[in-house]
Amino acid sequence: MADQHGDQDRLLPIANVGRIMKQILPPSAKISKEAKLTMQECVSEFISFVTEEASDKCHKENRRTLNGDDVCWALSSLGFDDYGEAMEKYMHRYREYERQRGKETKRNNGEASNTRENDQSSGDHDNTTLAPLEFRILERGEGSLPRSNIFKP
Repeated sequence: MADQHGDQDRLLPIANVGRIMKQILPPSAKISKEAKLTMQECVSEFISFVTEEASDKCHKENRRTLNGDDVCWALSSLGFDDYGEAMEKYMHRYREYERQRGKETKRNNGEASNTRENDQSSGDHDNTTLAPLEFRILERGEGSLPRSNIFKP
């Protein structure tokens, strides 16, 4: 029983796995518990595999903190180049989004009263915000249309 509890600690929550699986399937599709459990085991093993590779790199470089760049490197190092490249692009967009959000927060907090007065008098107000980050899941096969899942940080 202790082993089973230990296994559960290293696995992604099955509800999350099922929710992700449902996103790509038609609304009427059903997913068996066995399929969810199998996928839970596979994705958890994949994450452990990639994390171990990234962790080894950090250890060799005498670093204690694993970061997103290490994960991208590990994906490419393990032969998952397409995933590594996609993750790098996603991280770049996410970092841009966070920088923009930080600037807006700082502007809203620190200069709220001055900004309102200046904007009203000069008419110069930049309402530019970055679009939400988008990760597209493409279905295989001829004539299939891409499905979009938009993740907002």
